[in-house]
Amino acid sequence: MNNLRTGLWFGVVGASAALTHLGVFAWAEPYLWPELANAAGFVVAFAVSFAGHRWLSFQDAGTSFWQSLRRFAVTALAGFAANEVIFVALLRGLGLPSLSALFVALLLASAQTFALSRLWAFRRSH
Repeated sequence: MNNLRTGLWFGVVGASAALTHLGVFAWAEPYLWPELANAAGFVVAFAVSFAGHRWLSFQDAGTSFWQSLRRFAVTALAGFAANEVIFVALLRGLGLPSLSALFVALLLASAQTFALSRLWAFRRSH
């Protein structure tokens, strides 16, 4: 049951962070290169994602707040690196519209973020 709850909250928090990311991206893109607008979306969504995952998805974490924050920052940056590579490949390489490319990139990077969050950043105490 605990894994189901974790998975459900991860989905809710992840969707909220992704919508935040997409919203900031859509707002910033007319003023920035798409790659920079993606980075701006990531920065804002990071706060939503960390807070939600720390207090909802992984509330039984066996790590301290600061340890989780440092680890999640590494996890999120790894996810963003994957996101940006996929985003640029879809946007520049395949010519997809920017919002479509970002949506696909966010979906693909989320699996990596979940695995690293569950197994490392918010590792449960045994």
